[in-house]
Amino acid sequence: MATILRFPLVAATLFVGVCVGALWGLGQMPAAQATATIYALTVAAYRAVSMIRDLFRGRWGIDLLAVTAIASTLVVGEYLASLIIVLMLTGGDALEEFAHGRATHELKALLERAPRTAHRETPGNPVEEVPVGSIRSGDTLLVKPSEIVPVDGLLLSPAGTFDESSLTGESLPVEHGKGDPVMSGSVNGDEAVRVVASATAADSQYSRIVALVQEAAASRAPTVRLADRYAVPFTVFAFLLAGIAWYFSHDPERFAQVLVVATPCPLLIAAPVAFLAGTSRAAHSGIIIKNAGTLEQLARVRTAVFDKTGTLTHGRPALHAIQVSATAAPGMSADRILQLAASAEQSSSHVLAASVIDAARTRGLHLLPVTSANEHATQGVTAVCGSQTVKVGKAAFVGPATSGFEKADVASGQLGIAVGVDGHFAGTLIMSDPLRENAVATLAQLRRLGVRETMLLTGDTRSTASHIAAEAGITRVLADCLPADKVAAVAELNDRPVLMVGDGVNDAPVLAASDVGVAMGARGATAASESADVVIMLDDLSKVAAAVDIGRHTIHIARTSIWTGILLSVGLMAAAAYGFVPAVAGALLQELVDLATILNALRALGHSRMQGVDSTGRVPLDRLGKLDRDFRP
Repeated sequence: MATILRFPLVAATLFVGVCVGALWGLGQMPAAQATATIYALTVAAYRAVSMIRDLFRGRWGIDLLAVTAIASTLVVGEYLASLIIVLMLTGGDALEEFAHGRATHELKALLERAPRTAHRETPGNPVEEVPVGSIRSGDTLLVKPSEIVPVDGLLLSPAGTFDESSLTGESLPVEHGKGDPVMSGSVNGDEAVRVVASATAADSQYSRIVALVQEAAASRAPTVRLADRYAVPFTVFAFLLAGIAWYFSHDPERFAQVLVVATPCPLLIAAPVAFLAGTSRAAHSGIIIKNAGTLEQLARVRTAVFDKTGTLTHGRPALHAIQVSATAAPGMSADRILQLAASAEQSSSHVLAASVIDAARTRGLHLLPVTSANEHATQGVTAVCGSQTVKVGKAAFVGPATSGFEKADVASGQLGIAVGVDGHFAGTLIMSDPLRENAVATLAQLRRLGVRETMLLTGDTRSTASHIAAEAGITRVLADCLPADKVAAVAELNDRPVLMVGDGVNDAPVLAASDVGVAMGARGATAASESADVVIMLDDLSKVAAAVDIGRHTIHIARTSIWTGILLSVGLMAAAAYGFVPAVAGALLQELVDLATILNALRALGHSRMQGVDSTGRVPLDRLGKLDRDFRP
């Protein structure tokens, strides 16, 4: 019953077909023909109204052949063929809806998983179940086992394990500790955890993803409109061939036979299904393509432009080396300097403090208790760690307060954090924001996918930008950029379309101005994600190459599907023009053409055969080393 309600025209056509068959079997030929004729003309009238509406929308020729084919088969008495054409049209609509559902499975999954309720804790009261929309920042929530996290928050429990695959495409569970951010839409593990809300539902990660998905599902691609335009010459050709066949054969049935196999269902179905399939494949890989028309732009990208911090680099300085002073006190090793510096940085709010602390913990160093601390804004911190007084910060802050100060040997793209202990200069922590591990391989893959020029746009200094560009193999560099400078630089590029990759608020204008804006949305700013055409939900630069690969693969499948349908139909039309394809057989053969084009379009759900990107959209690990060697300057 549900299937009948979902596809009423298909059910009605099958019912009429059974009735016509029964009447024909009982010898009631006039009644059978009258039943088929009335039903077919009703459907033809309905399609004619739809055709007229499409004409006002600028879509020409899509239903004209079908309506004419139905009418012509009835005129020549081929009422069974007319019923098959009706079944082909209604069945084609049903197949398109089925393919639409198959192709958008991943997109729908995101929408269906949206949290509806939450469990809120209030002092002195039992846990209450409330609508997710009533949650406010600061509320304490209980997330039960296997429950979806309702809003963005910070973990209060000592530890927790979450499935973030629907958000990022990462298949493995992610472990978080106390104080770590937890994204809404992730699924809690086997233990209940407590979370303090850091955002409302409307401002949470999952709601932003849902908004992007809804925008993607509602979009319509330029190549689909191109398929509409194919219908005009195709329709003219079909009518011309049908008229020629009738003229030379003096048989009006030839006209009907040609039009039966010329019904342009492949043009109606193939391209939309391919684009929806490509968008779904991207979502499954953690790539949200906001507008389906972006797929065509991705397929033709010729210039790739990158921001530096947080895009080509991790966006968080890491410890590169420790320079121990020649005049440092005996026993002042590199690890001891890092231990004291990290202990002092516990009292600092500076952006580099967390990096120093992480470096110490990575080396397994125990942080010392701090009995007193004083932070000097933008300069550094002075703290008593254990029995020693430690100064950590800029050279201009530590140098005058210590003896034996030595200027650090800092290369381009690095910065130094000076450390003084008990009034003596101990050494310097060399920090750098390293290039992402797969940056070289990703740029190499983009070149393989047709990108001819690469460019680095950054607000950082020229020396640092040039260092990163040389490491990554980028051909052009523009440093010391303000947001307006980035927009102007992209506008001046000639080799288009231009793809721009960024992650911060300052990248939002240039992402909106480029032909294809790609936001590294896993850690990036909301403004960047909203301005971009593509949002990468996983902190993985290789997804940029994967997005281009998906665009190329989808466009290839869409065009192949359109031309497959056209060529098969033209072949059948030629055979029908010579009288080799009766009307009934032609209607059945055209149904097979429709099925072939739909199945071919659904291939866009699968991985491409392009070298270097696998079905998950990642550059395989065993290729990273070779790509690095091949393309590193």
